[in-house]
Amino acid sequence: MVKVGIVGGTGYTGVELLRLLAQHPQAEVVVITSRSEAGLPVADMYPNLRGHYDGLAFSVPDIATLGACDVVFFATPHGVAHSLAGELLNAGTRVIDLSADFRLQDSVEWAKWYGQPHGAPELLKDAVYGLPEVNREQIKQARLIAVPGCYPTATQLGFLPLLEAGLADNTRLIADCKSGVSGAGRGLSIGSLYSEANESFKAYAVKGHRHLPEITQGLRRAAGGDVGLTFVPHLTPMIRGIHSTLYATVVDKSVDLQALFEKRYANEPFVDVMPAGSHPETRSVRGANVCRIAVHRPQGGDLVVVLSVIDNLVKGASGQAVQNMNIMFGLDEKLGLSHAGMMP
Repeated sequence: MVKVGIVGGTGYTGVELLRLLAQHPQAEVVVITSRSEAGLPVADMYPNLRGHYDGLAFSVPDIATLGACDVVFFATPHGVAHSLAGELLNAGTRVIDLSADFRLQDSVEWAKWYGQPHGAPELLKDAVYGLPEVNREQIKQARLIAVPGCYPTATQLGFLPLLEAGLADNTRLIADCKSGVSGAGRGLSIGSLYSEANESFKAYAVKGHRHLPEITQGLRRAAGGDVGLTFVPHLTPMIRGIHSTLYATVVDKSVDLQALFEKRYANEPFVDVMPAGSHPETRSVRGANVCRIAVHRPQGGDLVVVLSVIDNLVKGASGQAVQNMNIMFGLDEKLGLSHAGMMP
């Protein structure tokens, strides 16, 4: 049984971790922290967890207690894991960070996008980017995992087969992406209020979004060189979901793209390449750790359109974190994650 600690358990990714781990046969949450809610039983904050975590209450973070766990998840705002991860690693505990603290390998680049100095640049050499479809072997041996962001997960999985095969014009990639309001977190924000977001649709951060350097970093690795990416995120009036519509120009129109995508993801348990002509919906992956992909070439031209959908809180965050845990500890990768999406 893997003993699990969670730092920062009151946000959406924290409660999603708890929901997923409640049905995991080889994991036990033994400590969950929140400075603001210390002493409050978990089930009092989240009644959906009644009967699953009776007796478990939020506590103030304590290195000794957390260090006794086999693995500690950080479901915290950016910058928090910087101050605690090193001590936990020194204690022999593995760390899986759901924030952006260790996603970028360049600490200067991180500081530019997150508006503060990187708090633990010495740990970046140990951090493995936790996209299993790319780094599964490294994840097996990792002590520190940086769980990818939601937009980066959907976007990279959609572009990877084209870039790895050298088929795309790497200078002109476009990612037109949409997210539900839960992507902004549980904190109070005017833009995510129901009366502000409902019956509306808008682009934001067109000049530059924090996920841009993370996506570009991953696409460069896949392409083996520089890429030119235009990334435009949008806010949609739904709670969960990411829909990435991706555009690339191919240099060889003779390649069977459907077969290319099916072959690339044939052995990936959480990537579903849909039949030719499909249009995946976000509701088909709601609550599930699955990325559904469809590839199109309109009018048989050289422009390829890839449709990629995930649940931002599952494959885009907590589900992918649990998938990484399973790989790290030599467990069946699908443990606790095999349930279907919720419809309607």
